[in-house]
Amino acid sequence: MTDKCSNESFRVLWLTENYPPQRGGMAVSCDRIIRVLRENKVKIDVAHFSRRYLKWKIVQKIGGRHFNCPVREDFADAINRLWILIEREKYTHIAAFGGLLPMIAAPVFSRWLGIPLVTLIRGNDFDAGIFSLKRGDILRECLRESAAVCAVSRDKVEKISLLFPEIKTIWTPNGIDLNDWEFSAEDKKFAEKWRGENILENRKVLGFFGQLKRKKGGLFFLENLRRSGFAEKFHLLFVGEIETEMREWLEANSETISFTNLEFLDRFELLPFYAACDFCVIPSFYDGMPNVLLESAALGVPSISSNTGGMRDILEDEKTAILFNSGDDHECRKAIEKAALIKENAVQNLKTNCIRLAKKFDHKSEAENYLNVFAKTSKQRSFYAEK
Repeated sequence: MTDKCSNESFRVLWLTENYPPQRGGMAVSCDRIIRVLRENKVKIDVAHFSRRYLKWKIVQKIGGRHFNCPVREDFADAINRLWILIEREKYTHIAAFGGLLPMIAAPVFSRWLGIPLVTLIRGNDFDAGIFSLKRGDILRECLRESAAVCAVSRDKVEKISLLFPEIKTIWTPNGIDLNDWEFSAEDKKFAEKWRGENILENRKVLGFFGQLKRKKGGLFFLENLRRSGFAEKFHLLFVGEIETEMREWLEANSETISFTNLEFLDRFELLPFYAACDFCVIPSFYDGMPNVLLESAALGVPSISSNTGGMRDILEDEKTAILFNSGDDHECRKAIEKAALIKENAVQNLKTNCIRLAKKFDHKSEAENYLNVFAKTSKQRSFYAEK
């Protein structure tokens, strides 16, 4: 356990392109981690690079400052403007979390300030970046310059370690504040009413939450649902952003696939719709550890999920989820069949086990992981620099 008195000595410059008011899982995770670290007495200045901002602004927050960093076509201008604001500050660490600009700026700032860089790798940062002609060299340089790399899934830890064995890479799974993820009586009442008004009797509701990108396997799942012979057993609920190809597929198959599509909702608006679901679907081809994994588990909504990324790390088939091998059509259709024919007692066991699982990954344990990383890297700048 980290000595909380020592936490007050940490002062972190946190660079990100993913932070509220943006939506999406990365922004949610970034906000949660920073909030809980500040509650643990860590001082954090957040530099948020975004095209949303029209002008530069510094806002004082409890536990640190927030830099609104407008991004235009000249990325270098945004980074240089930020450097002017922070070059005389006495930080102990710099953290890079999500996006191209943080990975460009963080290694340079780390050298100039003489402080350790901690790079936080989520699913898309690595999976897309490592093979990208635009981002690949930037990602690799950022990793090499890091005193430590934190990854949310064990497969990312292994892949990074195999490419860069000299770098300390640590598994830091997502956490969840369980107090924020409980159904109220009103949530359950709304869910019951919504199902009565929108769902044909005896159909199970499959929930898809978040940004449904190509890597998330949504279209793959839909094709297998249509071919499974069990499509009439389900109603699909989409909450979030659906890619054009997937939206067009749903419209073309609306006579055989029953679905509801809603825009992004905030947490309190999400809860009633989670309550309306029998299963949450996470069919990713590859992934990190999506927030929906723990959100649904905490609420007792089991998953139909591919066995990849963070799902492989923590889910067990027929105990906390119905799993299938990522990208395997036959396995996916078998999982759909299991969900269609599952007995009520088996569903209740899944729900109970999901709630127990979520309790092992609370937000306090998540913060403790990062506090330990800051403590272990506080006296070094980077492995790469020491060679």
